[in-house]
Amino acid sequence: MKVDAHHHFWNPARGDYGWMPEDNATLFRPYGPADIAPHLDAAGIDATVLVQAAASIEESEYMLGLADATPHVGAVTGWIDFEQPAHRDVLARLAGHPAFKGVRPMIQDIADDDWMLREDVQWGFAATIDLGLRFEALGLPRHLDNFLTIFTRYPEMTVVIDHGMKPQIATPTPERFTHWADGMSRLAGETSACCKVSGLITEAGAGWTVDDLRPYVDHIITVFGAERVMWGSDWPVCRLAGEYADWHDAALQLTAGRSAAETAAIFGGTANRFYELGL
Repeated sequence: MKVDAHHHFWNPARGDYGWMPEDNATLFRPYGPADIAPHLDAAGIDATVLVQAAASIEESEYMLGLADATPHVGAVTGWIDFEQPAHRDVLARLAGHPAFKGVRPMIQDIADDDWMLREDVQWGFAATIDLGLRFEALGLPRHLDNFLTIFTRYPEMTVVIDHGMKPQIATPTPERFTHWADGMSRLAGETSACCKVSGLITEAGAGWTVDDLRPYVDHIITVFGAERVMWGSDWPVCRLAGEYADWHDAALQLTAGRSAAETAAIFGGTANRFYELGL
């Protein structure tokens, strides 16, 4: 049983992917179930988690429609506006869909690093808990301390950290690695958060090697434990640095020394349990 715990579908013609550069031929094109199917087959993937890529409720509804028509999509993580308390009702409606499992504000794109600490957005975290949903933490190393504050403020919240909190692999320094590693150790040790090993080749950039990624993957697995780590492709964003198979093969190499139980957890078991996929 294998799970891709993080991928996207999109159609730029919908007009709500504000972060997506129109001159980027790799990203600025439609991606749907037919495009990913050969990659899933080649990697032996049984189920996937479809994650939001636009700050709009309409995209969440679009993804749920795709999930209804796509057997491998076992879970959808959507979006609501934490700055709009009226979206509590929207979140409750979305949560009524059996595939809707989580919510992800696009914190990495918010200029105010302290946004998540604002009093007016706290209802969103509470609603996530009340509705039995998961919170996906999309941030950068500079958000580590604030995420620790939020995760410890809401210990009942079911949390996963996306993309290993996007370490600065392409521009490494000892100070940057230590800051990231120490922050991740605290999140692992002081909270119950899980962590996705995803998006790392994009952070490493073109020309990455398995050895470039190894210190980061090793640290994540060491501090969180395999039972709290899940692999995700971050396709098609990963195509900025490599194809689906490139990252999947690298992840297999990076976990080659792990036990069978550990690799089973990382490549499927953790995601199956976390998202209640029922595999």
